[in-house]
Amino acid sequence: MSARTINGAGWRLALTALVALLLVATGALKALAIFAAWIALWVANAALARSRIGHWAAPILFGVTLLMLWELTVRLYDVPTVILPAPSLIAGAVVRNLPILWGDFVQTVLKGALSGWIIGASAGIATALLVARSDFLRRGLLPVGNFVAALPIVGTAPILVMWFGFGWESKAAVVVVMVFFPVLINTVAGLADTSPMQRDLMRTYGASSGQELRYLKFQAALPFIFNGLKIATTLALIGAIVAEFFGSPTIGMGFRISTEVGRLNLPMVWASIFVAAVAGSLSYGAIALLEKRLTFWHPSQRARA
Repeated sequence: MSARTINGAGWRLALTALVALLLVATGALKALAIFAAWIALWVANAALARSRIGHWAAPILFGVTLLMLWELTVRLYDVPTVILPAPSLIAGAVVRNLPILWGDFVQTVLKGALSGWIIGASAGIATALLVARSDFLRRGLLPVGNFVAALPIVGTAPILVMWFGFGWESKAAVVVVMVFFPVLINTVAGLADTSPMQRDLMRTYGASSGQELRYLKFQAALPFIFNGLKIATTLALIGAIVAEFFGSPTIGMGFRISTEVGRLNLPMVWASIFVAAVAGSLSYGAIALLEKRLTFWHPSQRARA
């Protein structure tokens, strides 16, 4: 162990001891308990991160650490439920309301967000293939795309809800608008990410324009496309939930959140947020895994490996 490492550890230990003495001197026993728990979990997390299973176990322990500190803080300071419920109360709300949360998940994620994401992403990639072959479309459509992407969802969502009704179709329409242009812009940028030497080499081999698009430009655009798809995954869920605030049948995550906030049933609100977070994380992870399989040749993927 180097001298710099020893000095760094000594400074951290001294700082920890100083904070502990200050807490004891001020009589803040509750804060001392939270601080001691944080230090213990920090040490355990640091040790686990250096182990063989640390690459997947350390993030799990870090998340558990945050939940434990959240629970401990809320319990020790008697934080009202309407301000911040404890994780145990949120977990209880999830277990008690599984049928309701599943119905909301199907309405918001599978019907609204997923259908809109598929339509918007497919249309964005198809339009990008046309834009890449037409300088007129590139000059005319991309500025419009940047303008539409900057529009606030709270302004466009109520208009689309009035156009398409209060069912899941209007939520899908909101998602299409939010997803289409990020995917379009990223795909166009990816299709242009080829060097003159690469294009000359394809022509030297006698490749047609279609073969050049398939084997060169589209392959070069894959990392950009997946970047747009990952951004669109988050936008799709946000768009579907926010759109439900402006009109929805008596089902859906946005409807549940707005209704339960009015009833001050915060554990149920956080339960809906938890389901949305899990759905978003799994969707993002699925796209990231597919990206790793299809773009294994890209330097970014080799660096992660």
